Amino acid sequence: MNVTIIGTGYVGLTTGVCLAYLGHNVCCLDTDESKIRQLEQGHIPIYEPFLAEVMAEASRNLRFATSYETAIPESDVIFVAVGTPTGADGNPDLRYLRSAALSIGQHLKKPAVVVNKSTVPVGSGNWVRSLVEETANGMRFAVASNPEFLREGSALHDSLYPDRIVVGADESWALETMYRLYRPLIEQSFNAPSFLRRPEGLGAVPLVATDLASAELIKYAANAFLALKISYINEIGQLAERVGADIHQVAKGIGLDTRIGTRFLQAGLGWGGSCFGKDTAALITTAGEYNLPMPIVEAARQVNQRVRLRAVEKLQQELKVLKGCTIALLGLAFKPHTDDLRDAPALEIASKLMLRGAKVKAHDPVALARARQAVPEQGIVFCEDIATTLRDCDAAMLVTEWPQYQELDWKTLGATMRRKVVFDGRHFLDRQRLESAGMKLLRMHGDVE
Repeated sequence: MNVTIIGTGYVGLTTGVCLAYLGHNVCCLDTDESKIRQLEQGHIPIYEPFLAEVMAEASRNLRFATSYETAIPESDVIFVAVGTPTGADGNPDLRYLRSAALSIGQHLKKPAVVVNKSTVPVGSGNWVRSLVEETANGMRFAVASNPEFLREGSALHDSLYPDRIVVGADESWALETMYRLYRPLIEQSFNAPSFLRRPEGLGAVPLVATDLASAELIKYAANAFLALKISYINEIGQLAERVGADIHQVAKGIGLDTRIGTRFLQAGLGWGGSCFGKDTAALITTAGEYNLPMPIVEAARQVNQRVRLRAVEKLQQELKVLKGCTIALLGLAFKPHTDDLRDAPALEIASKLMLRGAKVKAHDPVALARARQAVPEQGIVFCEDIATTLRDCDAAMLVTEWPQYQELDWKTLGATMRRKVVFDGRHFLDRQRLESAGMKLLRMHGDVE
């Protein structure tokens, strides 16, 4: 099938590359000419494991464009994967979605399914339909919602071996088209990449076919629930610390209940990234339009904000005075295996530390270049190597659980620090390893008050 992807961010580029790998003819469209030039030269503008390898294998089915005129006319399916950042009122900013919809209608030359891949409020499918109709000159089309459930850092795995595929549409032919598009994924009939093997025992992938509104709400409800789990275990972690319980054992005892599950029960510095904060805010705002309060979701957001402040307060309690201290942050990206800094706990923690008079140095294996562009005014000293980051510091804070941070030579590195204090915000470091090197280890939920 001929497929166009509008937007080459994390979701759009991953979706386009995977569909091309499955054998579809894919055009990735973006109005950012410099980004398209990069992609045409084989350069990936984001960090995502295996994306370059899959793109190379799919290159024969993949092209890039900056013009709707060249990307839309022959398309059977058109995905809209543009950014929908949170506006001041808590609603997603839909200006890019609006522009895309009007441009799609203007360039339609054959029947096509227009698919909302961006996370958009309930009712956006109807809105997009009305926008496309304005410029479509009577050309037949249908609108579908196909929310993504990708985890940055494992987006290729989640795309090729998904838990489920959700498609919402009000026209049967749109659902049939989307089934044909995704049939290789549903049946798992494609040849798996040698470097990204199919999980053992994976059978047919469930296809959840719904109406538009249900598909749109599924995305928000899923992300809000995951955010709730993280905030919940962090709240329980605070109680565990007070009563002398081990939050790891508590989480294990909870998670082994098959009704609950172990995933997203890792106590630490809470959630960040582009989805949870934006989607929980949008869910609350949407419910407010119907005079419906969402106290559980609101509480999850409040807990997540408090946990970042609490990390700074715990470090201050140990050091007594932060003014004049130098703190090293290990990790800037909101999670490992990505360079995404959106709503990253590290940046907020750095800001709170500097407000208390501390100097901040920071290291990240892949996000430094993006950090220098995104937050040059914050006053953080970005360091290329761990040794420079830790030298003359009063404490180190593990913020992002990059695997390489588990293997650091703390005996050598600690000798260069002013004070041998390490704050483990992710319950990630080995206590025996650090203490045998003469370091004092503090944990987010591990030290009894």
